[in-house]
Amino acid sequence: MASSAKLPKRVSVYEVSPRDGLQNESAQVATHAKVRLIEALVDAGISRIEVGSFVAPKWVPQMVDADEVCRMIGRRPGVTYAGLCPNARGLDRALAAKVDEIAVFVSASETHNRKNVNKTIGQTLKAFEPVIGPAVDAGLKVRAYVSTMWGCPYEGDVDPKRGLELAQHLLGEGCYQVSLGDTIGVGTPTQTEKILDLFATEVPVEQIALHLHDTRGTALANVLVGLQAGITAFDASVAGLGGCPYAPGAAGNLATEDLVYTLDGMGIETGIDLEKLWQAGQVAEAIVGRELPGKVHRAGVRSLGK
Repeated sequence: MASSAKLPKRVSVYEVSPRDGLQNESAQVATHAKVRLIEALVDAGISRIEVGSFVAPKWVPQMVDADEVCRMIGRRPGVTYAGLCPNARGLDRALAAKVDEIAVFVSASETHNRKNVNKTIGQTLKAFEPVIGPAVDAGLKVRAYVSTMWGCPYEGDVDPKRGLELAQHLLGEGCYQVSLGDTIGVGTPTQTEKILDLFATEVPVEQIALHLHDTRGTALANVLVGLQAGITAFDASVAGLGGCPYAPGAAGNLATEDLVYTLDGMGIETGIDLEKLWQAGQVAEAIVGRELPGKVHRAGVRSLGK
């Protein structure tokens, strides 16, 4: 176990529930309900939040109202409002919606990439050419996701060197950060350590984020490995909402409350009020109309140190 003195003092949490969390819901969530969730999360102290996805509605019907959501939310100073953006058309919409940041996405697995966006990895990177550079030129920050780094539901094990090559390419094109995804929640601490050791040889640690699913209950163990490696950016979804519609069995993002509870208990700052975050989780559960799996969400919050 690494000494706590070597752990970061502060971590940035990137909230994905309004996008990654809701995109897998079969019943359409009302626009005003999405806005209510976003504003509850911001009230809790979330300062980086992915509010929607500017993709064709036929692929992700739940995100059809992303433009309207962006118009309706009350913007809070100091909060970064981001949107997923796969192509030039999506960038046009994102610019019109006045987001602060966009995210692009590609899989380290060829098969998952084809299932996810109906393109090869090469075609996907080509589609980013009129997105990343123009977005940066327009004053937007650009973040990238590399999915299925720990394993693919179709191909099984994935060579992390493929993910490293993609990350290097995306950073070279102008992305400020690459979020590495355990899309189906198969990662173990030893595997995570190997992936991060590989990346450490080529990519500055401040340009790496982790997007961990808790499908098999290992997300927080992998977070600890990330912290020990110097990672200070983690993606999470309130109450554990969501999963990937093109990764069978992948339901269960790392719950933001579970992440913040753990970080609070370790003395690592996030700027997030856990009680208010728990309340935001209640909002999430109410708008989807079913019980959500986050551990702190279900057990409740107790005051640490008492």
